[in-house]
Amino acid sequence: MARAAKPLAGVRVLDLTRVLAGPFCSQILGDLGAEVIKIEEPCRGDDTRRWPPFVGGEATYFMSVNRNKRSVTLNLKAAEGIAILRKLAARSDVLIENFRPGTMERLGLGYPALGRLNRRLVYCSISGFGESGPEAHRAGYDLIVQGESGIMDLTGFSDGPPVKVGNSIADLVAGMSAAHGITLALLARTRTRRGQKVEIAMLDVMASLLTYQAGIYFGTGQRPTRKGNQHPSIVPYEVFKAADAYLTLGVANNSLWKQCCAALERPELAGDPRFATEARRVENRGQLVPLLNEILGTRSADEWLKRLEAAGVPAGRIKTVAEVCESEHLKARGMIVRLPHARAGHVTVMGVPVRLGATPGAVTTPPPLLGEHTDLVLKRVLGMKAAEIARLRRAGVV
Repeated sequence: MARAAKPLAGVRVLDLTRVLAGPFCSQILGDLGAEVIKIEEPCRGDDTRRWPPFVGGEATYFMSVNRNKRSVTLNLKAAEGIAILRKLAARSDVLIENFRPGTMERLGLGYPALGRLNRRLVYCSISGFGESGPEAHRAGYDLIVQGESGIMDLTGFSDGPPVKVGNSIADLVAGMSAAHGITLALLARTRTRRGQKVEIAMLDVMASLLTYQAGIYFGTGQRPTRKGNQHPSIVPYEVFKAADAYLTLGVANNSLWKQCCAALERPELAGDPRFATEARRVENRGQLVPLLNEILGTRSADEWLKRLEAAGVPAGRIKTVAEVCESEHLKARGMIVRLPHARAGHVTVMGVPVRLGATPGAVTTPPPLLGEHTDLVLKRVLGMKAAEIARLRRAGVV
């Protein structure tokens, strides 16, 4: 049976974002079928086009989050550039921007102006600290927001400094939230026939990730602290050392604890009153964790993982990024995708993690060269003639 079109087929997205949060958002929309037109500054483009390392002169950072898009160069400092953007917005379903709050309004491109121009436009703004509140004026890069959101206060070991998450989690979660918000606004539009403003603050989304850690504070007044690999409410649920490598062990209930003890050939631990309940294991973490490390240190990680898997106990090894990128499991699931690229030869990217049975998304086109699709978009979307585009190029508008 033939599959239906991708879920966002027919949706045109005007993407004015750069760096990570916004491009990650628009890439998600592009993967799911939206036509994404990435607006970039002539000659410079997205900041990340200049961030090393490079393959064939193209930045690997940029290529990791800009597939399934068309690149159009447009000078928003020129009056004709603003006019062209307004025309594109009038013919688009979604606009995404991540300028500092107030920038788009000063250009006459804020939601009030473009919403009057196109009543069906879904307008998404992504910023560090939001558009309201006493800190709305602040610039918000990922590192800054990780620190300000409490996430860094929870990350690292108790005897060490705060540590950021290994990737740009604030940017990435903001991008995912923006894609979620845009999709919801498009769904609402099918009923209301009107677009709306979607506002995403990186600080908001990161604070929302505090979940049970915030719950501890709100419920008890106790301040959660850095615990390294420990979980505040579950034991054992952390990293352990086998004879030859590290592994992770997640035992979240008493049933799993009994299965774990059997797999470790220490069934008597399941009946030990110090460890008999979830709460008692947390209370006696200091006794249980060293004991488990002593037991696990007697065999290789592979041996223990086979035994734990056979017993139905969640466990795993600590894999390197290289091991993940070469994972046969991920390859079998279509999560490692190789695309031809005009300059880099080929570019390998992560695939689409949202799997829809009837209308799946897909990685279809490589990250664009700077301005690669300027002529195509201006001709097809705005009906411009080649001579007019050439004039705009000479004038530095595109």
